[in-house]
Amino acid sequence: MEIGAELLSEAAARIEWVTPTDVQSAWNIFVSFRDKEWSFTDCISRVVMERLGITHAFAFDEHFRQFGTVTVVP
Repeated sequence: MEIGAELLSEAAARIEWVTPTDVQSAWNIFVSFRDKEWSFTDCISRVVMERLGITHAFAFDEHFRQFGTVTVVP
């Protein structure tokens, strides 16, 4: 409960809310890249990261590497 309150107060990290435009853009990616095994959550992540200009991500998910728009660390 304490960590949830801390996150929601943005004391530990900034919360970036998903917009309706993000959802539509993510859906377009999701249906356009059927050859990938990207989840809708992967697509939302990609869209929000692009909107915020995020170019590096700490992730163990191989899908982030497949985006081609993000440098994955490690």
